Amino acid sequence: MNSKPEVLVTNFNPRFTGVSATTAAVLKVQKNQISAALVGKSLYGCPTPLSKSQAITFSRLKPHNKPFNIWHVRRNTEMQLALFVKNVLRYPIKIVFTSAAQRRHSAWPRWLISKMDAVIATTEEAACFVPNVVSVIPHGVDIERFSPSKDSKKDWGKTGLPGEYGIINVGRIRPEKGTDLFVEAMIKSLPQLPGAIAIIAGIARAKDSNFKKYLEKKIRDKGMSDRILFLGEVSPGRLPDLMRGCKALVALPRYEGFGLTPLEAMACGLPVVASQTGHFQEFLKPLDDKKACGMVVSIEDHINASNKLVELLSNQTTYQKFSKNARSEVIKKYSVLKEAEEINKIYEKLWNGEIC
Repeated sequence: MNSKPEVLVTNFNPRFTGVSATTAAVLKVQKNQISAALVGKSLYGCPTPLSKSQAITFSRLKPHNKPFNIWHVRRNTEMQLALFVKNVLRYPIKIVFTSAAQRRHSAWPRWLISKMDAVIATTEEAACFVPNVVSVIPHGVDIERFSPSKDSKKDWGKTGLPGEYGIINVGRIRPEKGTDLFVEAMIKSLPQLPGAIAIIAGIARAKDSNFKKYLEKKIRDKGMSDRILFLGEVSPGRLPDLMRGCKALVALPRYEGFGLTPLEAMACGLPVVASQTGHFQEFLKPLDDKKACGMVVSIEDHINASNKLVELLSNQTTYQKFSKNARSEVIKKYSVLKEAEEINKIYEKLWNGEIC
């Protein structure tokens, strides 16, 4: 592998978001397959990043035996810098953008995306909202890091949290993510699930602090502060262990582009209860499907979500079937090894002139 990178993977967000998680998972695989470097903010398990100025300097000249560098970007700020390097500095680079959004972008990102050399969509629906799509490649999960527990009760004990097992929700605390719907579902379901503790792994930004305070008050008023817990931001290294002590993930966003955390939970053998958004129905399958590994409810329907969760956790036959199916589905269709392999093919097509 050459010391000079051929692919520059950008990450300009200091927070570890869903985009950060997918970037990190793929790059951890790619670093052993191609000459790739991270640019910007550090990511768990990835090489020390280059600075933006270092990435620009590397892009000034063509890499060894390649006609240009490739910048793989996933955010507006990253597209902007890449376009500056390409069109203003006129350095030899091509730009790949990954799009997960399943709705029409606003004017500025639409313009930026239109200038990309290749666009990868994570779903067929996402592909309908962006130009220049060259491939549909679903996000993948590191199935070695996210793996089933051998003793979930013991793993839960290691967390230091009360109760016998967890029901987890992962994501920023905000209305779009449906944190309030998760809380409502837990208020209804936990009295029927002795030993269960509901945990929310995510932070609330300043603009959502009042939203979090409102949820905390609601939980207090219901006398459930000891059973519905806010953990704050959970580090990437801790998340797999936390999931292994849980029995289910509940995700009730009002909007989701793709949704990686259900797949991470599924890789740990956790069935999922989710709202009808993102790519969740494709992950979980209809209930009459032999490969079903979760349950999908309508957006805003926290009552049905609660009922489905109680039903799932009260029926060991169904639970074990969904748990086994969940892990199997991720291994078969959503491994990060497969995602990285498909992305690398796009790079090769660009270098070979098969994508213009």
